Amino acid sequence: MSSTVDILSEKKILMVVSDPATSGQTGWPIGFWWAELTHAFWEFAENGYQVEIASPAGGPVRADSWSDPRDESGYSASDLISLGFVNSPEHAKLVANTAALGEVDHVDYSAVFLVGGQGPMYTFYENERVHDVVRDFYEAGKITAVVCHATCVLLRVRLADGSLLVNGKTWTGFANSEEDFADDYVGQSIQPFRIETEARKLTGSNFIVQGAFRAHAVRDGNLITGQQQYSGAQAARLVIEALGR
Repeated sequence: MSSTVDILSEKKILMVVSDPATSGQTGWPIGFWWAELTHAFWEFAENGYQVEIASPAGGPVRADSWSDPRDESGYSASDLISLGFVNSPEHAKLVANTAALGEVDHVDYSAVFLVGGQGPMYTFYENERVHDVVRDFYEAGKITAVVCHATCVLLRVRLADGSLLVNGKTWTGFANSEEDFADDYVGQSIQPFRIETEARKLTGSNFIVQGAFRAHAVRDGNLITGQQQYSGAQAARLVIEALGR
């Protein structure tokens, strides 16, 4: 039985998105960022992987409005991959009824990929269920990928021995330069804290960033991290490379 499960799991990737939330800073309804889901999804699908989407509580989820290419702001209007996804009934239903994290088992998947957005700062950071999934995949030796603001979880996830997962690791996440741009763009502070600022307080961990809003993903063993929304596809390609596809 175990060999059969292993064979099946080789072609399945679990993507984890935020539950719907409300920003304590801005009052906006927030969630996941479309491009970080859809561009990675495209890479996985094109390489023959089955993708399943889960969220901490399960059920319907929502995206940050500015990440929707149909949004009147026009901020993501050029994101044709996301536009195709949201207009495909088959794909749209994947976020209309996500699985709850408590219902998934790392044994069924070859990798996990945590999607960023504004929501994870509220729904991932202190969520023990999310921490457990990250730790379980990582300690099972499976590829564990985290991008953009979802990397806030890596400030908290501890392994079975009590050490931080990122201890001794090189990793990346949303940069202070990018937070500066976003805050200036909307005219107020958006996030409750900054990932880069907190990451640089850690001892024994190597947090690195590249230029603002440039694709940047890092692999250190079975941990893969991406800097922001333009890094989702690059992080996904590192996952595929790590899995030997």
